[in-house]
Amino acid sequence: MGASKSDFFTDKQNELASLFKALSHPARVAIIEYLLTVDTCICGDIVNELPLAQPTVSQHLKELKNAGIIKGNIEGTAICYCINETTLKKIESYFSIINSQLKNKCC
Repeated sequence: MGASKSDFFTDKQNELASLFKALSHPARVAIIEYLLTVDTCICGDIVNELPLAQPTVSQHLKELKNAGIIKGNIEGTAICYCINETTLKKIESYFSIINSQLKNKCC
């Protein structure tokens, strides 16, 4: 059996690619933006904010949670979602490194 193409890249590169893939849908970006405006919320709150059906929102939440971008805690019969700050710091750090390297380059 051959190696998958992801085997040719570092763990960090693969992790960042997974994060960016999870963020590559406008509905997921909208969910992140909404979660930034509230402390925590349940899926029903997000459904009320987006023009999407509840199963679609749930699928997008699942993708964001699987990537580690959001966290979900069970509260009664609902899952309460919030931003995973640790993951956002990884993304911030990545772009900070890129930005600092760009300042030293010229096209």
